Amino acid sequence: MDDALLRELTPAVIGVLVRRGVDFATAEDAVQEALVQAALSWPQERPDDPKGWLVTVAWRKFVDAHRSEVARREREERAETQPAPGPTEAADDTLRLLFLCAHPSLTPASAVALTLRAVGGLSTRQIAEAYLVPEATMAQRISRAKRTVSGVRFTDEGDLGTVQRVLYLVFNEGYTGDVDLAAEAIRLTRQLASGTDDAETGGLLALMLLHHARRPARTRPDGSLIPLAEQDRSRWDTRLIADGIALLRSALARDRLGEFQAQAAIAALHADARSAEETDWVQIVEWYDELFHLTVSPVVALNRAVAVGEADGAAAGLAALAAVDPSVPRHAAAAAHLYEKAGDLRRAATLYAQAAHDATNLSERDHLTRQSARLGTAERR
Repeated sequence: MDDALLRELTPAVIGVLVRRGVDFATAEDAVQEALVQAALSWPQERPDDPKGWLVTVAWRKFVDAHRSEVARREREERAETQPAPGPTEAADDTLRLLFLCAHPSLTPASAVALTLRAVGGLSTRQIAEAYLVPEATMAQRISRAKRTVSGVRFTDEGDLGTVQRVLYLVFNEGYTGDVDLAAEAIRLTRQLASGTDDAETGGLLALMLLHHARRPARTRPDGSLIPLAEQDRSRWDTRLIADGIALLRSALARDRLGEFQAQAAIAALHADARSAEETDWVQIVEWYDELFHLTVSPVVALNRAVAVGEADGAAAGLAALAAVDPSVPRHAAAAAHLYEKAGDLRRAATLYAQAAHDATNLSERDHLTRQSARLGTAERR
């Protein structure tokens, strides 16, 4: 992959889209999508006309996004023209549809993907990014799920755990992606919590509220990311934090620990710290131990290694990270942070650059690129 060539072609490709009538910001987004696609496909077969290839793919990305936006607006316009619901329609059918899509004939992964598509309104690309799989793979998974349930009578409702995973994925897409579904995910989870006597649902709602409380401080006016340690904590929503902690305490009191409760406990420790320096990293590591016991997830092991680095020093964190498969998403970013903490700025800068190359989210890619440049400048001084 010739990164220099891609950087050279990017302005020209953006210019082509702008001349076709696409606004500059949208053109930039479409070209970034094309660059990600080039990173995946060019190592196997580089096109004879790289610029033409990028223009074609970027234009297709723009068209797909435009069609999705038009469809969304049409749905909203149709909804506005519908008559107000009568007394017998007061119940929200969306939650029931969530359960029905989590049908016993589907695997949990297929049920989540189908529900995000059918109920959440996410595109196949957005769902693929949430799962960290290629778009084509996710398209096949959704098609298989549709075939599986075609002709099936939805008399048996689905699994509560699957519905919880669906709601959390919708929340995360609304929190970090290009569709604002976070508030809707919180609303549905509140409804689910009120209708079920389940500690883990309470933990999920607590986790959402604690993350959502930090949302105003997560980005700068230009849209760039602000790391947790650098966020202005006075901008955090203290009411949401208080609600989240109260829900978490109630859930933990039932003594039926689940992964969402453990994640909420970690989020609560961050929210409770008056500054980054006062964060109780020792307790956070203990909660990551509980979470790993529940999930045996390599992503949890990765996050635990970062927490160990904060609690016990960079060397301990790097030792913990050595046990994590390097193919785990954001491994390079975690390693970069720990090497920077250890004082190895050159290696950290290289790893930040690698992490930026691997990132699928534009804001995350820009943040990691700036981190690499910052350390590269500091190392040359």
